[in-house]
Amino acid sequence: MNPKILVVSIYPELTEMFEEISKELGIAISIYKGGIMKDGHLYAKKMENKFDVIISQGGTLEAIKEVVSIPVVSVEVTTGDILKALLEAKEKYNKKIILFCYRSEKLNQLQDLKSILNVDFEVVNYGNKQEFVEQTENIFSKNQFALVGMGSCILETSRGKKIDSVIIKSSRNAVKQAIIDAQNICDLSKREKERAERLNTIIDYSSEGIVAIDKNGVITTFNPVAEEIFELEADFVLGKNISDLRHLRDLNLVYGDGNYKLEEIIKINNIELILNRIPVMVEGEESGLIITLQEVSKLQSLERTVRNKLYNKGLIAKHTFSDILGVSKAIKETINNAIRFGKTSTTILIQGETGSGKELFAQSIHNISDRKDKPFVAVNCAALPDNLLESELFGYEEGAFTGAKKGGKPGLFELAHGGTIFLDEIGEIPLSFQSRLLRVLQEKEVLRIGGDHIVKVDVRVVAATNIDLYKMVNERKFRRDLYFRLNILNLRIPPIRQRQDDIPVLVNEFIRKMNRKHNRKIKGLEPKAMELLMEYSWPGNVREIENFVERMVILSDYEIVEKSFIKNIFDQSFSEESEIEKIDNNNDIIKVKLDTLNNMELQIINELNNRLDDNKTLLAEKLDISRTTLWKKMKELEEIH
Repeated sequence: MNPKILVVSIYPELTEMFEEISKELGIAISIYKGGIMKDGHLYAKKMENKFDVIISQGGTLEAIKEVVSIPVVSVEVTTGDILKALLEAKEKYNKKIILFCYRSEKLNQLQDLKSILNVDFEVVNYGNKQEFVEQTENIFSKNQFALVGMGSCILETSRGKKIDSVIIKSSRNAVKQAIIDAQNICDLSKREKERAERLNTIIDYSSEGIVAIDKNGVITTFNPVAEEIFELEADFVLGKNISDLRHLRDLNLVYGDGNYKLEEIIKINNIELILNRIPVMVEGEESGLIITLQEVSKLQSLERTVRNKLYNKGLIAKHTFSDILGVSKAIKETINNAIRFGKTSTTILIQGETGSGKELFAQSIHNISDRKDKPFVAVNCAALPDNLLESELFGYEEGAFTGAKKGGKPGLFELAHGGTIFLDEIGEIPLSFQSRLLRVLQEKEVLRIGGDHIVKVDVRVVAATNIDLYKMVNERKFRRDLYFRLNILNLRIPPIRQRQDDIPVLVNEFIRKMNRKHNRKIKGLEPKAMELLMEYSWPGNVREIENFVERMVILSDYEIVEKSFIKNIFDQSFSEESEIEKIDNNNDIIKVKLDTLNNMELQIINELNNRLDDNKTLLAEKLDISRTTLWKKMKELEEIH
């Protein structure tokens, strides 16, 4: 590795010290032997591009500083070093002393110490090479004196003139400290170069056009994308003042008044761009301006790519409030409340019967929120076995348990970071797991199974249930604190029986959908047939209507569906014996065959179970029996069949 430190040494003993100490410290240096009289300063100027820092001393040091732009480190000469040389000259030569040094404050301080030191000396100083030559001529014209000064140039100029001289020498510690300081500057310079290179790489390979202007209006950065946007070469504008480029209309358009501007749409060369103009502030003062430009079309393309990737992962909400059909007052009020809830980041509990559209509302809430461009993760808590629920929601580290995936796996909360997690059937999670879920909701942090560090998550929680959670709280089947943590905003979705005006809207929409799906041409229902559908309670809600309409569209031989055909579908759907009477007469009637009391009871349970889409919790609630009793009855029903 080439040395990054240049030493311009002004006398042989100093050169030796540098060589010895640099080896001890393991710091590579390059040494030029010769001070100002041997053009050491000119050599430093010539070589400065190959080094990060230069070390020298005295007048040579000052001369180097004037001609180079890289840092220069001084080998310090203390007042003590000068005094030591003066006393040595007094003892050796016992004659008047001329102290010949580069002009500095230390010399002025020594003048005041003459009487105290009892040393007779005259100070002669110089500020540059020319003064050095002139002053030496004056010195040599004097009678009987000893010369004290810095560097071998004193010896060289006095050689052959029989002048006694003493060189001022720096201490070993001063040399060592100079090398260490120089190395520190090299390290800092390397870090700054790396930082600058990283910044340049970011700027050059950014997808945005970047223009930087300093506080004087001079353009300092003009990256390749900016070149393409403005159709200008960087060399043409770099280093020029923006005021001198008034003829470049597009460049002055983005500069504007030089004030703060965000996300303004402008057009340059028929390309729509998003403009950001941001002043650079240093300690409260403006020190420049950064302008960024991004093509709208590329941004839209990127957004589509991201959304497609999320879609492929199933982490996107596909539905919006426009997909929720209905004209009834009940559904409109529910939608209005959901829209208001969606514009917050507060936890929401959605309550509604099976098939009423809880996830549809959850997706719509996500898509109206500030998180719409972030993941939407839906979790059916009832579908996950108890032993998998924790690992799926919170993730796990490699080796956390037998069968754990290599490298571990992020949980659904982590995947939803920045977006929304939808916890459907929240009432089905086991009581033993609820405390862990509560902590995640409160602290917004996750600990993977087998993990040893916390992962912060920013997630909006929307939970849903088709059962009465508060009743479960009172029965101690659901934690009270978790219930109140979930139930900050409560959204109740009305069942179809409470919004019968929406039935025609839903039926007609599903007819159009099923016509496309099955290549059919059903135009609609006769009024009597629609009335029949409106009189039915639809315990399966919207999902049941959709399934019924699909069956109707597939089976109908006529473009206009009649009432008799609807009755026929109901007969086929519910049992061999016609049950249409329960639609025509009373929605709460279940018709059973005469049989033993036990068998008729089982018929009722079976029919109600079908109406409730096999929801055992709701079934037990409707029958006003415990789930244990219901389980025993259902067991008997299975044995009969």
